[in-house]
Amino acid sequence: MKQVMSAIALCSALIFSSLSLAEQASLVSVNVNEASAGEIAEVLQGVGQAKAEAIVAYRDEHGPFTDAESLAAVSGVGPATIDNNRARIKVD
Repeated sequence: MKQVMSAIALCSALIFSSLSLAEQASLVSVNVNEASAGEIAEVLQGVGQAKAEAIVAYRDEHGPFTDAESLAAVSGVGPATIDNNRARIKVD
């Protein structure tokens, strides 16, 4: 009986931890058309302050990004950076 209860507790913990990770992932995104360089650097993996400032400067000069792929026009932002952050990048 003790083993069954332990198994149930473990399964419950795994289910709830998976849900909370999914919820956290959905909350961690940044609108690159509105965010500050600091916010962009904080949320996007592999994007430091300098690259985030380049994203904001490009946006200020050329207008809003239409999709995640359009970030590739920014010097230093390549396909790998975009692919690694696709779920985090918002444009609307």
